[in-house]
Amino acid sequence: MAKVVLSSFPMIDPETYREVLGERVDEPVEIEVADLGSAERVIEAAAGADAVVTDINTPVTAEALAALDLEVVVRSAVGVDNIDVGAAADRGVTVTRVPDYCTDEVATHSVSLLLACLRSLKAYDDDVAAGGWSWETGRPVRRVSASTVGLLSFGPIARRAAEQLVGFDAELLAHDPFVDADEMAEYGVEKVEFEALFDRADHVGVYAPLTDATRGMVDADALARLGEDSVVVNVSRGPVVDADALLDALESGSIKGAGLDVLAEEPPEDDPLVDRDDTVVTPHAAWYSEEAKNDLNRSGAADVAAVFNGETPAGRVDPDADWL
Repeated sequence: MAKVVLSSFPMIDPETYREVLGERVDEPVEIEVADLGSAERVIEAAAGADAVVTDINTPVTAEALAALDLEVVVRSAVGVDNIDVGAAADRGVTVTRVPDYCTDEVATHSVSLLLACLRSLKAYDDDVAAGGWSWETGRPVRRVSASTVGLLSFGPIARRAAEQLVGFDAELLAHDPFVDADEMAEYGVEKVEFEALFDRADHVGVYAPLTDATRGMVDADALARLGEDSVVVNVSRGPVVDADALLDALESGSIKGAGLDVLAEEPPEDDPLVDRDDTVVTPHAAWYSEEAKNDLNRSGAADVAAVFNGETPAGRVDPDADWL
């Protein structure tokens, strides 16, 4: 009997895994739900398991992989920054992810954060709740159609955001070393170098995966290239943006605000970026819709079934991929 250990993280649905694996795998499959969260807990909970379905907070390290005898590790998300993909490949363990389950949701959320910050919605809401009623509370507000929006990375989510932003008549730029200019042009986006993105953009949306190359790439120098009316939105991973540099830019007034769905530590403990008048922070919820949650679990379960059946799963992560 094959055994699958699921993280107890709320976005992972055991019933969907039972249904899909029951339909697609001939042999019986045991499903066990465990509280993970650390490599040590993975080793303990997944002893004797063939598959682990993990969450954003659980590292699957080389040590964990060496201690177990897994066939597949499923990352219930787009990114795989908490899984040692190289070590998994060395041990013949397939790593999968679900790259497209929430493309529309995250893109829409990123645009929502941008607009909320640009239109000073938090300041207006707080003022009205306190008994005020003044348009001046949110000053200054700049016209969206007169702005330039830079997209850091140009994968599926950023492309969907570009499609949405076209309707606001903003000029669009993007930096992504893995996407050529002609492909960006199909979306009405101009390809630029990293420094030029921050020099020319009024606002920047961060969509880059977390890798050694992208960690802290939005640093003090990059933020200093923006203007005092600029907004930074991050819907990728918290550590892609240097949190101290972002805080300094907000406190000095060198940028207008930040819309953050991700933080360096989640959930935050005494994070100074939280509860500021010039930030809008959401709890890593950009991925969420009921439809996305269903797609996430059905796709992850289908990948487990494919591996058990000796097939190549749709969400397989290529350990030699350039973006890793």
